[in-house]
Formats: sequence, structure tokens, C-alpha cells
Amino acid sequence: MPIRVLIVDDSASMRAVVKKTLAAAGYAVQTCLEAQNGAEALEILHQEPVDVVLSDLHMPEMDGLELLRTLQKEGKVPPCFILVTTEGRKERLKEGLGLGAQGPEGLDF
Repeated sequence: MPIRVLIVDDSASMRAVVKKTLAAAGYAVQTCLEAQNGAEALEILHQEPVDVVLSDLHMPEMDGLELLRTLQKEGKVPPCFILVTTEGRKERLKEGLGLGAQGPEGLDF
């Protein structure tokens, strides 16, 4: 089943890597939208429904956790919201999971 994806990252090269990774993994992506930060992602999500959001954590204007918090307040969290990050602080990762982001099975804090 084809999916609609939104990739949110302030780095254009990271967005390209994520897009190529989805294709290489064999995901049937019907639509792949891109945003440079959480604020831009919100504008897109208010107009376009998506199945999956792949969001960086650290971005200018609005970071990934603030995006997730805002979507939660609006009752509009997509079925799958994944934080793609190099963040290593457990409290930040726990916060994301507590807000509804998905993580790998067996993630232990």
C-alpha cells in the first residue's frame, strides 16, 4: 500500500538521504513532502494528510518535539511520527516517546 510521507529536517542533504533510504528499503511512497522546520511542516500538515512524519529533533524556528506537541494539542498527530536524530540525551528521547513518537522495539531507558 503506497504511503504519504513528510520529511522534516533543516538539512536538504539529510532530507535527500532519508528519501533515498525509503526507496532503497522498498517502501511504496506515493507522495514525499519536505519541510525545513516544524513551522513549515505544520503548514503542510494543515493542508496535506500524511501517513508518516520523519522529523529531525533539532531545527530552527520549531524543533521536532515542539512540532509533535503542537500536533498533539490540535489532535492531528499522523498515524506514525518518527524522530530521526543523533540526540543522545535519554531525557529528550523519553520526552519524544512520551509525546507519541515511535521508537525501536526494545528501546530501554
